[in-house]
Order: sequence, then C-alpha cells, then structure tokens
Amino acid sequence: MIISSSTDYRAAAQKRLPPFLFHYIDGGAYAEHTLRRNVEDLAGVALRQRVLKDMSRLDTGIELFGEKLALPVALSPVGLTGMYARRGEVQAARAADRKGIPFTMSSVSVCPIEEVAPRIQRPMWFQLYVLKDRGFMRNALERAQAAGCTALVFTVDMPVPGARYRDAHSGMSGPHAALRRYVQAATHPRWAWDVGLRGKPHDLGNISAYLGKPTGLADYMGYLGANFDPSISWKDLEWIRDFWKGPMLIKGILDADDARDAVRFGADGIIVSNHGGRQLDGALSSARALPAIADAVKGQIKILADSGVRSGLDVVRMIALGADAAMIGRAYIYALAAQGESGVSHLLDLLEKEIRVAMTLTSVSSIAQITGDLLVRETRP
Repeated sequence: MIISSSTDYRAAAQKRLPPFLFHYIDGGAYAEHTLRRNVEDLAGVALRQRVLKDMSRLDTGIELFGEKLALPVALSPVGLTGMYARRGEVQAARAADRKGIPFTMSSVSVCPIEEVAPRIQRPMWFQLYVLKDRGFMRNALERAQAAGCTALVFTVDMPVPGARYRDAHSGMSGPHAALRRYVQAATHPRWAWDVGLRGKPHDLGNISAYLGKPTGLADYMGYLGANFDPSISWKDLEWIRDFWKGPMLIKGILDADDARDAVRFGADGIIVSNHGGRQLDGALSSARALPAIADAVKGQIKILADSGVRSGLDVVRMIALGADAAMIGRAYIYALAAQGESGVSHLLDLLEKEIRVAMTLTSVSSIAQITGDLLVRETRP
C-alpha cells in the first residue's frame, strides 16, 4: 500500500487493528457530527495564495515555553497508545524526539512514565484529568515532575465521559465485550503477535503504579468512569498550579470566556479542543471556536489547538486562525498502528513537507508570519 498522507495511514490502521481498537480511536460522541465538522470546517478554511516573493529560505521552527521546536506541532495525549503498537508510547515518543517536537503522555497510558522518559532526549509533556481520587493525581504529578516532564497538560472537558455509541458496537464496551475482543484479536494475527503477545503487560501503567497492582481494560472503563469529577471548578486546580513548577496548559477550551478565565487563573497556555469530537456532539469545531478565543486572549497566553488536524496544511490553517501551534492525535495514532515508530516518523516528515509547501505558496518564510492576513475572509469560520 502506498502511503502519502494521514488518510492512507488511517486505511492501513483499519486493516491491521482489531475493530474494537480502530473504532475506539476513530469514533466520536453520539452521532459524531462534531467529529466530522472538526475535519470539514478546517478543510474549508481558504488561504491567500501569493507568488513571486522569493521563498528559497523557510524556517518552520518556533520557541514554546522556553523550548525550541522544529515544527509548530506537538503530539496530543492519547489514552491506551500502547495498545496500538508494541509499547506504543515509547515508539511515538522516540519519533517525536527525533523530529524535535514534544510528545504528550496520557495519564491513562499503557507504558508508565518511568518507562518512556529515559528513552528520549527531549523532555516530554504530561497530561492529567481532574479525578475524584486526588491521591492518584498527586502521585502522577510527583512522578511526572521527578521524570523531568516540562509541561503539564490539564484536560478539563471530561467531567463525565461522552456517549460513544461505536464502543458498544465494536466490543470496546457492552455485552460480552471481553469475548468479542478476544475473537477480534484472534482474527488479526499481526496485531495479536506484535502487540497482543509481545506488547505485554497491557495494563494502565500509571494507575497500576499508584494502586500497586495490575490493571486492564475493565479497570480503564471502570476506574475512570467512577472517578471523573463533575464538581470540578477553577478552585480545584489551584493546588495543582501551586504544586507544578513548569508551564501548565488547560486543554478543552472552546469559549472565549473560559479562555479569559484561564488567563486570570494563571495558566501558561490553553488548548482549543473539543476532545476530538468525543465529548459534546454539537459543540463547535476547534476551527470555528479558535478565532473568537484568539481575539480575546492572543498575546496574553499561549494558544494551541487540536481536533481535526490531519495535515501540515491544517497546521498552517490553525495558526492562521489564531493558534501559536497545533497538536495532532488521531493522525499519529493511525501511523503508529500501521507502521509503529517508523510510521510516526514518516507522518511527521509528511507534515513538515506540507507545512513548507503551504508556507511557500502563501509567501511566508517563518511561522510568525502566519497570521489572519493569510485567510480568505469570506471562508473564515
């Protein structure tokens, strides 16, 4: 199979993965309207093509929170990454490290923090939810800080889990889920051998380290479902802001008023995100929410954006809409599932090439020059 885009990697991942894993990463909440709009709205953002400006020298690098990045891109936190490739968090982190961009580790990863951090040169970022079990939160923060994680990504758009209908149909949840997953694994022998057998242990590494016992998929659904905290408010984040010594980003911002609250709270950055369309179906796409948020807080706080980013062109679009950088989640998981570390490396090379093409054809030589002036205004979300 010829792979020249993230769309190709998605097709390859679908062939390789058991359905319960493919649909878990591919799906969204309810009827998946927001999931689709994330991609469609971003694809509908038109850019001004400019010519004859001498684009022989381009700089795709940025500085973010004191770190130099080769691209204005970071890998988003994705739970269960280690189920998509053997010790998947390690493979993805190494690919990001080689490319000179941050890898963000999910608190519900398969590999624990201590397995991933020593395998890379660049410090990784760490993601955490607000949970009822504050002991786990403190334990995870202490371990992330000890491992040298530089930035904390705090996900706040999950006080309750979204209704993801695909999971019940695919075998991720629902009646006889464990048996259905076993049958699916048996009919996907390449995944079963590489990940199912050679990728053990299949537990939630960070939660297992805290609980002192192995955990699995049942614990993933059960522990998290019982521990999401619908009472969350800004005051619940204050002790974390005091404890964490590095940059802190609030992930899950879709409203300008919430962005202003993040500035008042003292966050170092926000991530404009609807959780990839996996929470509130009918919420604004990130592309539509971003301009108003940028108008409200640009320059006061760093703005990153995810949900719907599938190409380097999409990265440029997000920055033109007001972001300082973009994050990718599904796109790199598809590549990881299809070809492991080499797939993620290849995808990041494709993103860089696409960013360079977009910069050349819009006549900008640095990321700082990507502004709202590049937008064809009648198509702005």
